[in-house]
Amino acid sequence: MILFKRAAELRNYLEKQRKKGKKTGFAPTMGALHEGHISLLEASKKENDLSVVSIFVNPTQFNDPADYAKYPITIEKDISLLEAAGCDILFLPPVEEMYPSGQMLKKKYELGYLETLLEGSFRPGHFQGVCQIVHRLLEIVLPDNLYMGQKDYQQCMVVKKLLELTGLGQTVHLQISPTLREKSGLAMSSRNMRLSEAERNAAVAIYQALDHIRENLKPGSLKELQQQATAQLTGKGFRVDYVAIADAGTLYPAEDWDGRQKLVALAAAFLGEVRLIDNLLLN
Repeated sequence: MILFKRAAELRNYLEKQRKKGKKTGFAPTMGALHEGHISLLEASKKENDLSVVSIFVNPTQFNDPADYAKYPITIEKDISLLEAAGCDILFLPPVEEMYPSGQMLKKKYELGYLETLLEGSFRPGHFQGVCQIVHRLLEIVLPDNLYMGQKDYQQCMVVKKLLELTGLGQTVHLQISPTLREKSGLAMSSRNMRLSEAERNAAVAIYQALDHIRENLKPGSLKELQQQATAQLTGKGFRVDYVAIADAGTLYPAEDWDGRQKLVALAAAFLGEVRLIDNLLLN
């Protein structure tokens, strides 16, 4: 595995590989890697000649400075995991490399309604920060395929919109990999590292609440199902930001189901100080 810390050096290396006809896959991460991240790398290795992973904890997508400060950093472990999994290139830039002129957003990405609901509503500016860093990374790596996880369902939709807005979608193909879960059902997440053992056992309630929606889905009003799932979480000590049922293709809220519309259930809730998100395709 080759490690790069400078954008220009990585860009030059990849340009030489492109001229040799090599296809590149790219998985952007914020580190604290787990099996879910490794599954993105494995998907890339199957479909590309070179697989690039980046580790960069992006300050502009944290609307809470305390959350940024507490984000788990496990670089040595991450490097070992990537080497064992056969990663070709790791991009590990410092903040000043990604934001040489400071961290201010220099352009507004017109994401429309996507940044007004769910995560966009509870984390103002979050998706602008996501677009800023993903756009910068894509311009450096110029991959053929971009790999992201379904656990960040809304983020995947935002990145798809980013590819349309920038024109990068003509050359970069977004590949979304299924959420990996622990045996309990808990979605794998870097934030799980911040949970105590008792909290980790309790955290599976988010998956259970979403699964309750899936198991009890039937045509008609969806309001009671949402209320039941929210009550399940509140009853187990969560501070709930939202439990939502939405159109799987647009994320528009779904209030009544006709039995055919493709739906996704999404949730975000705090367990102690840790905010967890999850989602489940319902049908």
